[in-house]
Amino acid sequence: MNQFLSTLVFATAALVVTPGIAQPAAASPAGSQQSGPVGVAAPAPSGSASQAAAGAIRSQNIFDVQPDASTEPGYRDQTNGERAKVQPGNNAPMWRQVSGGITGYSSLPASQAPEAGNLIQGFVDYPFMRETNAGEAWRQVRNRWILPYGAALLGIVVLALALFFLAKGPLGHTHPESERKFERFTPFERAAHWSNAFAFVALATSGLVMAFGKFFLLPVLGLSLAGWLAYALKYVHNFMGPLFAVSLAIIVLTFVKDNIANRADFHWLMKLGGLLGDAQVPSHRFNAGEKGLFWWGITIPGIFVVGSGLVLDKLIPGVGELRGQMQIAHMLHASLALWMVALLIGHIYMGTIGMRGAYRAMKTGYVPEGWALEHHKLWADDIRAGRIPAQRSGDGAPAPERPAAPLQA
Repeated sequence: MNQFLSTLVFATAALVVTPGIAQPAAASPAGSQQSGPVGVAAPAPSGSASQAAAGAIRSQNIFDVQPDASTEPGYRDQTNGERAKVQPGNNAPMWRQVSGGITGYSSLPASQAPEAGNLIQGFVDYPFMRETNAGEAWRQVRNRWILPYGAALLGIVVLALALFFLAKGPLGHTHPESERKFERFTPFERAAHWSNAFAFVALATSGLVMAFGKFFLLPVLGLSLAGWLAYALKYVHNFMGPLFAVSLAIIVLTFVKDNIANRADFHWLMKLGGLLGDAQVPSHRFNAGEKGLFWWGITIPGIFVVGSGLVLDKLIPGVGELRGQMQIAHMLHASLALWMVALLIGHIYMGTIGMRGAYRAMKTGYVPEGWALEHHKLWADDIRAGRIPAQRSGDGAPAPERPAAPLQA
């Protein structure tokens, strides 16, 4: 047994040592003889030896390898089946079609899932942007245009109002409560206004948190609390939308008759509403600035914001089922909502600290006669002349208490 083990050890050692001994002989000049053991032939070139060696590992420069089979004829135009013949497992043709917006087969009915066969939307070419698929284009519009420029607009408005307040302070003068009162807003008008204002503030707050919360709330509140807050405000946003829509319709129908442009509005605009001077420009019940806000800050954008919101909530039958419709509705909704917030920040400023007596008018419905003459002289002159009742709610008797003052342009 010991003799067998010794023989096995020596044989193993011989197998290990032999490759090291059989090194290739150095090349000798022609006609010279090689030294070394007789019968030991010079080995073949190393490349041939590597290929001939069974189980040998062949190294190669990775940059010389072409695993994509790109040298095949018509490689770029191959179908998935043709590609599998030259390169099994390569599904690039299928994914190229998917990323190109091709619509495949789906067993789901089109009435329930109209885009079930389409994984990635087709390419669109928006202005000032590179051509890309519709989903990526929507993301870029939101993140590169709507959010940064919307935030800049809000910041500019707040800064401008702060500078204006520091420079001019509250507009107007304080008038004694003992003066004769004119009813500026009826109880119904005030109820419609405050309902719309409440809904708008809730929508604006929740919308701004959902749009910008990750920038200024997430670092402060943390992921969990900020996430739950945004989740709760999303439901506030959805349920306040219908209240805003109804109150907006009431606001428009109630105040539209007094927001039609007239000659006095052009005079007001020519003097910028007295912005550069100390005196107020005469106007009727609403001046040109308030009328502009009514049309371009509330009515027109409000209609589109409400309509796009209904699309986003899928409350309009047959609309909002496609991703493209939702993307357009969202871009319209977000852009016009930020526009409304910017303009109504100015409205809130003028209705609170920007003008003396303005908040009291919407709170109680009445303004002193001196306030009416200072800020809306043509409206006050019509009341004093009996053309408009001093109190429109209740009896609304138009009997003036003093002679009418002459109208001033």
